[in-house]
Amino acid sequence: MEIIDSLPLGNEPAAIRQRIEAMEMLLERSMTVPGTNYRIGLDSIAGLVPVVGDLITAAMGAYIVWEARNLGMPKWKLWSMGANVAFDTAIGAIPVVGDAFDFLFRSNSRNLKIIRKHLDRHHPAARTIEG
Repeated sequence: MEIIDSLPLGNEPAAIRQRIEAMEMLLERSMTVPGTNYRIGLDSIAGLVPVVGDLITAAMGAYIVWEARNLGMPKWKLWSMGANVAFDTAIGAIPVVGDAFDFLFRSNSRNLKIIRKHLDRHHPAARTIEG
């Protein structure tokens, strides 16, 4: 995968931001539903596999929270992000209803928004040009 090969290493805010954005893209917006313009990701697809799929995507969502901790984000923001992942995992684990929920509730996109707001305020040099 060329995206993963091009991700930067290190603890600089810009490098962390790129890794988080890549993970969010993989989990929430990596493919388009055929015949529509609606984007989904691994979170929605893996959620169709009972229990295991939800646990795997929860771990991937927890990685985003862990990277946010590496940025030195306040604990209350980390708790809020963790709650987003936990809520997504809990509801997503419910058969049928959880699968539909996974298509609509994007905890990782919500968490990315929290991180971007923090970075734009505290590390403006980490801002990337989105295209």
